[in-house]
Amino acid sequence: MKVLGIIVEYNPFHNGHYYHLQKAKELVKPDYIIAVMSGNFVQRGEPAILDKFSRAEIALKKGIDIVFELPFLYSIQDANGFALGSVGVLDRTNIVTDIVFGSESSDIETLELISDVIYNQPDEYKFLLKKYLKEGHSFPNSRKYALLEYFKDKIDKKKILIIEKSNDILGLEYLKALKYYNSNIVPHTIKRQGSDYNDENFKGSFSSATAIRKLWKEKKYDLMKESVPNETYEIITREEKLGKAPIFLEDFEISLLSYLRTLDRDDMKKIFGINEGLEQRIVEGAKKTTSINDFYRFVKAKRFTYTRIKRTLLNIYFKIESDLINKMNKFGPQYLRVLGFNKKGQELLSIMKKNVDYPIITTPSNYISTIKNIEKDIKNKRRNWKVNKELYFKSIEYDFKATNVYSLYYKNKDFAKYELDKKLKTIIYNSEV
Repeated sequence: MKVLGIIVEYNPFHNGHYYHLQKAKELVKPDYIIAVMSGNFVQRGEPAILDKFSRAEIALKKGIDIVFELPFLYSIQDANGFALGSVGVLDRTNIVTDIVFGSESSDIETLELISDVIYNQPDEYKFLLKKYLKEGHSFPNSRKYALLEYFKDKIDKKKILIIEKSNDILGLEYLKALKYYNSNIVPHTIKRQGSDYNDENFKGSFSSATAIRKLWKEKKYDLMKESVPNETYEIITREEKLGKAPIFLEDFEISLLSYLRTLDRDDMKKIFGINEGLEQRIVEGAKKTTSINDFYRFVKAKRFTYTRIKRTLLNIYFKIESDLINKMNKFGPQYLRVLGFNKKGQELLSIMKKNVDYPIITTPSNYISTIKNIEKDIKNKRRNWKVNKELYFKSIEYDFKATNVYSLYYKNKDFAKYELDKKLKTIIYNSEV
């Protein structure tokens, strides 16, 4: 049995995503397809434009059999943490056989070679990385310069420079995470089609998610419709009419900036991502700017990229401390949260439930009783679960907090109920209807 795993955000699901899915199916010829998808906040350090259940529904309609949620504490990390979480979810299903990711280079051999160095950290590479970090470069640039010097005269420079592209960077981290978990999942890559990840310009049917979000903000529905499958456009239209979408980073502007103005440097000491004087720039930026985009421009520096600042801001807002993230990255995801499944997915879940070492959660409101039942199993030696109780509770409760915050920004306040995450039902999609 072949089970394909893919890592997605679908923010929103567009034609390029459908191309990737079809090519992945052609490559692996799977019996089942599992996706792990970011929840209501995404790796860019922003709210998702559509809520996680709407995006999961689109995925199911386009051929995914099960959609698992990437826990919030991983979804807003950098490429390393994002990969540790998403690959961890796929690996801990104990059933995924293959993973396919899109990349700009589609050069799996070079990606594997570079990932070996990044994972094993040979002394020469570590020395070079520290050298460039001390010179004040951002971590992504320091790593690039270190790799270029490390592989000098060994690999063509152009091959090393694949790590400048966002999907290749993620691909490296996926490969590194597979090594970390000592996973048997076989990696494959396919060449990414269409616009660059951050390209805001409309490029027809293969426009980027960034461009599509911009079109939605500008209410250019005809162009947006050209860029996404019918199922995506139908759900976009439905959710907008319901007053649940779109959600943009700017919607959080007053909330974020007003909170930052209550803080001083000491308030941020334990927050994940705060180092190298970033806290001072954040405090000053909150005092001197009145818009979120002006704030980012003020804080931006050679060593602080926009995405890093955005992610750190969410860490501050949600009070996410370094100690917790370090533990989460060390131990990996502690549960498999199901957002939706179809008939085939239901069959696969039945198989998985007999073999997993971590709980599968389809009814989040039962998250406390779930851990109690696990403790009984362990006590009575019925099953050897591996779940870390402390991290299980902290992680899933952050998922709930993220939705509690996100839902407040729905224009229709009837949907902005507290603890919404515990009330919404897992999507069961019947493709025959």
